[in-house]
Amino acid sequence: MKRLFYIILAAAPVFGGCAGIKGKSDNAGWKSLFDGKDINDWFVKIHHHEVGENYGNTFRVEDGIIKIRYDQYGDFNDQFGHLYYKTPFSYYHLKFEYRFVGDLHKGAPSYTLRNSGVMFHSQDPRTMLKEQDWPISVEMQLLGGLSDGEPRPTGNMCSPGTNVVYKGKIASSHCLNSTSKTYDGDQWVQGELIVLGDSLIKHIINGDTVLEYSKPQIGGGTANGYDPKIKIDGKLLSSGFIALQSEGQPVDFKNIWIKELPKPRR
Repeated sequence: MKRLFYIILAAAPVFGGCAGIKGKSDNAGWKSLFDGKDINDWFVKIHHHEVGENYGNTFRVEDGIIKIRYDQYGDFNDQFGHLYYKTPFSYYHLKFEYRFVGDLHKGAPSYTLRNSGVMFHSQDPRTMLKEQDWPISVEMQLLGGLSDGEPRPTGNMCSPGTNVVYKGKIASSHCLNSTSKTYDGDQWVQGELIVLGDSLIKHIINGDTVLEYSKPQIGGGTANGYDPKIKIDGKLLSSGFIALQSEGQPVDFKNIWIKELPKPRR
């Protein structure tokens, strides 16, 4: 009960970025992961390229926003990429805002239309091989509506090289849909993650809890080209890196904040 009570308290502060932080007492413990100026505190890893190579200036900062773009690409050529914050985290509350803009890049898979994500509990990008497509990680999948009247929830869970426990058992599918609303157009949407090590994980969209699961662990497929020594199936994931995803759809991120939470005493 104490842990649940703390989770509720941790979710309480709501703000829209630097401009929204007015009192230290109201937002104590929150740290910005993005200063609005550069991505010097982040690593880039793009499929077919070595870690640190920001191919095509995929990840760039303009107007205080991290912009993911492909205007310097030819064909997309499965150049899935991720931008990783420099240090791993274990127990934390993450907040960010995102929006989809523009058109899907030529040659990108159709499933990546208005599709991005935030990876967490990820392997260190410096352990990824040049031809590894996805990091072994858990993903908070972000989807935009297609303006066709059909529901398309966001804040889902996908599991490249991992498994999670959902409703008491290992999830049988690679992705789990959330209960979120559908967000069409280029509106900003606020996402939140509450991650308690290798136990409870919550996805929150615009203030509503839309998905919960537990026990993230290595296992499953959908990640390819990894070093087999690091894929130890069944190993619980209690910490890892946070990353923003690029997979062919232009997307923006801003107001990325984290609050580390106390670990329970064993």
